[in-house]
Amino acid sequence: MRGLHYQLPPHAQSKLVRVIKGAVLDVAVDIRQGSPTFGKHVAVELSEENKAQLFVPRGFAHGFVVLSDEAIFSYKVDAYYSPECDRGLAWNDPALGIDWRLPESEIRLSAKDQQQPLLAQLTEGFDYGVDYYA
Repeated sequence: MRGLHYQLPPHAQSKLVRVIKGAVLDVAVDIRQGSPTFGKHVAVELSEENKAQLFVPRGFAHGFVVLSDEAIFSYKVDAYYSPECDRGLAWNDPALGIDWRLPESEIRLSAKDQQQPLLAQLTEGFDYGVDYYA
């Protein structure tokens, strides 16, 4: 699994993602303070068969879990990676209610993804109604 990641302004990123080989469950969580959908998520299966893509706008945390034996996942982003602006969100935050479609015992996480904060603990981020594309 790749946990729920995002970048803060001024280096926020939008992403267009797809799967070239295999299948993943791709998740985007609204983290824009004041948004009517704050803390809600969308989960979409992306696969080489369905050829679907998902656009993840700025102000959303993004993560995925591989559902097949192997997968090749493709990102297109509109801003460069900025380590100082890199943030994350706990993949298993009960407030998010994400069904990752795998038992927790099968989930493998990086050290970084094991230590991400809960949604309620976020202290910096995005405000609903602000144009982060300006």
